[in-house]
Amino acid sequence: MATKSVPTRIAERKLRDKQARRSNIISAARRIAELEGWPSVTVRRLSDEISYSQPVLYAHFGSREGVVAAVAIEGFQELALAMEQARKQVKRGSAVKSIADAYLEFATSSPALYEAMFSLSLSVPFGEAATPPELRFAFSQILQLFEGQRSRPEVISELFWAALHGIAELTRTERFPPSRQKERVRTLVDLFSVSKEEPAKA
Repeated sequence: MATKSVPTRIAERKLRDKQARRSNIISAARRIAELEGWPSVTVRRLSDEISYSQPVLYAHFGSREGVVAAVAIEGFQELALAMEQARKQVKRGSAVKSIADAYLEFATSSPALYEAMFSLSLSVPFGEAATPPELRFAFSQILQLFEGQRSRPEVISELFWAALHGIAELTRTERFPPSRQKERVRTLVDLFSVSKEEPAKA
């Protein structure tokens, strides 16, 4: 078995160190945001929190907005995995409810992360060729609910996503009474659980 050269080992160690620093910065930003809110997440505060110089943070992310974007992308990956697990654990007919429950649980359990993903200004493209794979992965979990079952599954998926996001936000801001949440979700699931659309009449 060939032994790696010294320059190769050094390059690999530097890459691991860089990835570890990046991960530490993202974790610190998430921790501060969950405890104190996003206004408290500044480059100076991050620098103090994890003992990295501000130039190191700028070298990794370019700006505070770059840190928030990285957090958001990580959040989409986590949301996608939660929805994927929920979808695979049930039969197809129950997947719509399972996805809805997983989505709303994610939004409730990680409010600051969800805010970064959907409420803060991001430079992350949505629905474009340059959209990060983590976002595509998340949307694909919803899309798979309707592919082959409905016409225009992308539009149906967008509407289902919009409904889930609306429920999450209006519940978080106390515009929706929690007492009707189960009924709300059950009705939403009924609306989107039609297995086949009726053929259009001539």
